[in-house]
Amino acid sequence: MFDLKKIISANQTRKTDNHTIKKECISSLELMERASLSFVNAIEKNIYNYQKIAVVCGIGNNGGDGFAITRILQSKGYLAKAILIKTAKNLSNNCKTNFNKLAEVTIIETKDDLLDFKKFDIIIDALFGSGLTRKIEGLAAKVIKNMNAAKKHVLSVDIPSGLYCDKLPDSDFIVKSDITISFQRPKLSFFYLESNQYIKDWKVINIGLDEDFIQKLPTNNFILDRTISESLKIREKHAHKGTFGHSLIIAGSYGKIGAAVLASRACLKSGAGLLTTYIPNCGYDILQISTPEAMCLTDKKKTYISKLPDISSYNSIGIGPGIGKKALTKIVLKQLFESTKVPLVIDADALNIISENRELINKLPKNSILTPHPKEFERLVGKWKTTIECFEKQKQFAKEHKCIVVLKGANTCICNPEEILFFNTTGNPGMATGGSGDVLTGIITGLLAQGYTPIKAALIGVYFHGKAGDNATKQNGENSLIASDIINYLKIETE
Repeated sequence: MFDLKKIISANQTRKTDNHTIKKECISSLELMERASLSFVNAIEKNIYNYQKIAVVCGIGNNGGDGFAITRILQSKGYLAKAILIKTAKNLSNNCKTNFNKLAEVTIIETKDDLLDFKKFDIIIDALFGSGLTRKIEGLAAKVIKNMNAAKKHVLSVDIPSGLYCDKLPDSDFIVKSDITISFQRPKLSFFYLESNQYIKDWKVINIGLDEDFIQKLPTNNFILDRTISESLKIREKHAHKGTFGHSLIIAGSYGKIGAAVLASRACLKSGAGLLTTYIPNCGYDILQISTPEAMCLTDKKKTYISKLPDISSYNSIGIGPGIGKKALTKIVLKQLFESTKVPLVIDADALNIISENRELINKLPKNSILTPHPKEFERLVGKWKTTIECFEKQKQFAKEHKCIVVLKGANTCICNPEEILFFNTTGNPGMATGGSGDVLTGIITGLLAQGYTPIKAALIGVYFHGKAGDNATKQNGENSLIASDIINYLKIETE
């Protein structure tokens, strides 16, 4: 899908490993060495030569990675110590080979042998990998408990030990990792809210697996990353403002004209050629002064939207930020649904109106883009118990109503009517601030006006919205980030 990278399962990862080994005529041990070297290269900026490093290894291939990582670190002068947690008699072949290459390994076979991890500065977690299928228990559980209790900086190899690749966590014995270095792809579980306490941050490294093979594997889960910038249109030399469309933003009510301002500024910054913003009469001076690039139309009512303006000349429409839920405003939304011939972005109070007037759900225009935060989505579809159940509700809603659902959050998840999920990789907690969603509404509305398909507008908008937040955070910090900063740092360009 637009050449975005696929997220693959544990089983598909094994198939990819085997295919790569066969295609390149290399051994599985050589692939392990490649992955281990890539891991060390990825973490070197996080470690120092004087720090004591415990590399906690299991008996499988993840442990084999750990032993190889220890050897590579030692060859570079780091104070790395390998610790084998021997939960069974036999090691995997590759694990045993790398174990034998080390001059010294501390072996833990019983609970009485456990080390005090507090004497180390860094713990590298190579206990269990992505192929884990059962809960951790016994000696391994005790080790993980001690690792977490030590409260040291933890770096996990491929996946935090005890966390499943494709399933929800179901145990208390899971390594709490500060940075997880995942091989070739992030795991689907990285995007589950339930995994949050085990993965503070993650990074993907390329270990040379066959990308063409991966992209042919069947999956409905994709990563939204910088690749989406390749879908951006190049502006022609002789283009003019009419070339890039005319957007309409319907937003604001008394006390919430700021929502209209933020959405308008973001829409213009996204590249729309022209923008008209329709607001209550009380916001006229505010909008004209704050956003002189936008044309302004006002409702006859002073404090809220009461009438749908003529929408015949616009290429895209965004509605919802700050509009409130007055009776006449609800009628405006209904009329818009019944009369629009251009793509819609539906956000904030427009979503709340739909939730309270269920008959409007069935009037949603095809290919509308809904941008709820979790609470707004819950009002639309009802409660859920797990992230997986939430994603299922998202897919069901998008399919049934032939719309695109942008579920905002730590890794904003976009779903199209074909039930494909796209997980965003940009953004940060600083963006959890009032007005951030209004900015996203404006960006997507502006992209639609420029002729992007609804799904591309949603994907491009979400990615660069998060990217702008990341760039703003580098300058201002997470705690000080405000929605206007996102607009100021917005740059929609090929990366």
